[in-house]
Amino acid sequence: QVQLVESGGALEQPGGSLRLSCAASGFTLENYSLGWFRQAPGKEREGVSCLSPGIDRTYYVDSVKGRFAISRNSAENTVYLQMNSLRPEDTAVYYCAATVVNLWGDSCTVRALYDYWGQGTQVTVSS
Repeated sequence: QVQLVESGGALEQPGGSLRLSCAASGFTLENYSLGWFRQAPGKEREGVSCLSPGIDRTYYVDSVKGRFAISRNSAENTVYLQMNSLRPEDTAVYYCAATVVNLWGDSCTVRALYDYWGQGTQVTVSS
């Protein structure tokens, strides 16, 4: 059974931090390209950050660059998204995704390239 389960979403104040987790089962994350996506009300699901297999190349969309960090713990078979300096516009449901395709650069933000998706976790940034 292939499964991705996100957790860590919460209500946070602007300027605060959250760490999202995505635990995988049924496959080894180390061999997959990994992406974090988010969807705000009334908007399309957009790519936020990606991690390529092997050498762990990372990509960040401009709106989160310098604030978010994607990482993988192979022993735990889990991918993380550290979110710092949160802004109200970061409010969205966040999803993790995985694909066997080796992606890099902005190609890793293309939703159609991903095979496996989690159910999402809600992040709300508000004072």
